[in-house]
Amino acid sequence: MSGEEMEGIEHKIVAVNGINMHVAEKGQGPLILFLHGFPELWYSWRHQILALSALGYRAVAPDLRGYGDTDAPDSVTSYACFHIVGDLIELLETVAPDQEKVFVVGHDWGAYMAWYLCLFRPDKVKALLNLSVPYIQSSRQMKPIDGWRAFYGDDYYICRFQEPGVIEAEFAEIRTERIVREFLTYRVPGPIYLTKGKLFGHSADTPITLPSWLSEEEVNYYVTKFDKKGFTGGINYYRNFDRNWELMAPWDGCEIKVPVKFIVGDQDLVYHMPGVKEYIDNGWFKKNVPLLQEVVVMEGVGHFINMEKADEINNHIYNFFRQFDQHSKSCL
Repeated sequence: MSGEEMEGIEHKIVAVNGINMHVAEKGQGPLILFLHGFPELWYSWRHQILALSALGYRAVAPDLRGYGDTDAPDSVTSYACFHIVGDLIELLETVAPDQEKVFVVGHDWGAYMAWYLCLFRPDKVKALLNLSVPYIQSSRQMKPIDGWRAFYGDDYYICRFQEPGVIEAEFAEIRTERIVREFLTYRVPGPIYLTKGKLFGHSADTPITLPSWLSEEEVNYYVTKFDKKGFTGGINYYRNFDRNWELMAPWDGCEIKVPVKFIVGDQDLVYHMPGVKEYIDNGWFKKNVPLLQEVVVMEGVGHFINMEKADEINNHIYNFFRQFDQHSKSCL
């Protein structure tokens, strides 16, 4: 995507919840809040920002806490679900004080936090379209990290992320550009293993070919930002899995009470986690999200679905949200 195409996107810094948050936005009208994942940035939504703003929406995409041009607190505990949702609530109250409810689109960790946003503050969300990560209530019998370690072993990427500083040092050895390319091009419908000395299952000089939907210019944007910020902020979300599990005990058994559409690629590693397909297919997902209107499984599509299939995702977003909106323009 060229600089000329990006020129219409406005950037600003907003003070929220004790941090300074970078926000990209474009358009006027009902607000759509876009929440990115790891290792991503507001930039992951560039196609959606341009498309939805052209259709009468105000697209707002922050760099989440710890990412890009948003502050990254030092403490690991500052990345628990309450901090992230707190950032989002104050962001909405600052940039759209006149809108009682907004639309939300999330992907990966952004989807994870969007579920929490809807759970804690359903009064703020008109409808949610989530990508990749379904709403699953963790078993109260075992902490998440213990479960993943038991199933996948110590080299599973989420397990390897747990000890502060360790994986960052290994990432630094093979440089930011390599890490960005490895993650964004990962298409194996199975777990990521980060074995020491053989991260991602191969040597650091193995050639990486970019897919058609990801240009060198786009990769360079991520590399520039992660070179400056580092990966620690993003990885700290993973270091709060167990903490979130403890914090969420009071909400055990609670349902998501906003209208939802969910989309996942059939090559997405999340879709292939143990029990996820069955959970979606056997009605448990619908039980926990009773206003779930539709689940779309896109064939031949990987994890970074909003970039890989940008036009289709734009259509899904527009066609889902327009039913809650009277102002909508003609269909994409």
